[in-house]
Amino acid sequence: MNLIELYIHEVTRRLPEKGREDIALELHSTIEDMLPDNFTEQDVKSALSKLGNPAILASGYRDRPMHLIGPRYYDIYISLLKMILPIALAISFISLIADNIVSYSSDNAVLNVILSIIGEGIWRILSTAIQVFFWLTLLFSILERTDHAKKQIPLTSSFKEWSPEDLKNISYVPMEKAISKFEVFGGLLWTAIWATIYFNAANLIGVYEKGQEGLEFITPTFNQAILHSYWPLVVLVIGLELGSSIYKWITGQWTKKVAFLNTVFHFVSSVVFITIFSNPDLFKVSFIAYMNDLFTTTNEVKEWIFWVAVFTFVLFAAIDSYQGFRKANIHKGDTK
Repeated sequence: MNLIELYIHEVTRRLPEKGREDIALELHSTIEDMLPDNFTEQDVKSALSKLGNPAILASGYRDRPMHLIGPRYYDIYISLLKMILPIALAISFISLIADNIVSYSSDNAVLNVILSIIGEGIWRILSTAIQVFFWLTLLFSILERTDHAKKQIPLTSSFKEWSPEDLKNISYVPMEKAISKFEVFGGLLWTAIWATIYFNAANLIGVYEKGQEGLEFITPTFNQAILHSYWPLVVLVIGLELGSSIYKWITGQWTKKVAFLNTVFHFVSSVVFITIFSNPDLFKVSFIAYMNDLFTTTNEVKEWIFWVAVFTFVLFAAIDSYQGFRKANIHKGDTK
C-alpha cells in the first residue's frame, strides 16, 4: 500500500462497514484533487497533513461521538457529579454509623467498634464513589449518543444553550456568607450520631474499666427509661435540625430567615437539654454510687456541675445564633 491507501484505510477502518467503500472513493478523489500532476511523496505527505489525523477525520463521518462525555454535556456532568457524590457518601457513612450504633452490644469494646466503622467506612465510601461515578458516566454517555442535535455547544444546568438571560439567575455570594455543602452534611452527620447515641445511651455511655479481654462496660451513665420518656421533645429537635440543614442546603447562604431558623433550633434544643438534664433521675444510681466511691461529691458540687453544663450548652448556642445573624448581614462589598 502507498501512503494514500494507508491513510484511507486508517480512516475507513473506524467507520461502519457498509459505508466504507463510498467514503474511500470520496477520500481518494479528494486527495487526488489536492495533488499536482507528477506529484512526489512530499506532496502526498503535505496533502495528508492538511486532512489531519485519520481518527479525527473518521469522527466527522460517524453519527456517534468518539469520546465518552463531550463538551456539550461535560459541564452538566461535572456539576451533577460534584452535587451527587457528597450526598451519596454522606448517606452511606451515616447509615453505616447508625447500623453499628443500633446493633452495638456491650460485649464489644468501643475501640473495636470505632476501628470497625473506620475500616468498613473507607471501603463503603470507595464503593459508593465508584458506583456513583460509573452510573452517572454511563447515563451521560447514553445521553450523548442518543442526542441527534449534532451540536457541540455546551449546555447549561437547565439543559439549554447559554444565553445572556442566564446571567440573571446567577447571584453573587460572598465567601463568608456562603454555606458550604461540607457544613450541611457535617450537620446531618452530627444529627445521626448524637440521635443514635441518645437512644442507645445505656449501651454506649458509661464507665469502662480495663479487663482481661480489653475494656469492660461496668455501668451506664444515664437512665435509658428517663431518656426514652423525652422522645417527643428529642424528635422535635431532630426534625428542626434536619429542616435547618436542608434549608441551608437549598439557600446556600446565610440569610435572615436561615439565621432565624437556626436561632429557633438552638432555643428549642437548649430548653430540651435543660429539661432533660434537670431530671433528678437522669443518672443511674449505680453510676452515682461508682462516682461517689471515686470522688467526694456533695450536693453543691453536683449543682455546680449542672450549671456549668447548662451554661456551656447555652453559650455555644448563643454564639452560633449570633454568628448566623452576623453572616446574614454581610453584603456585597463588605468583604474582599
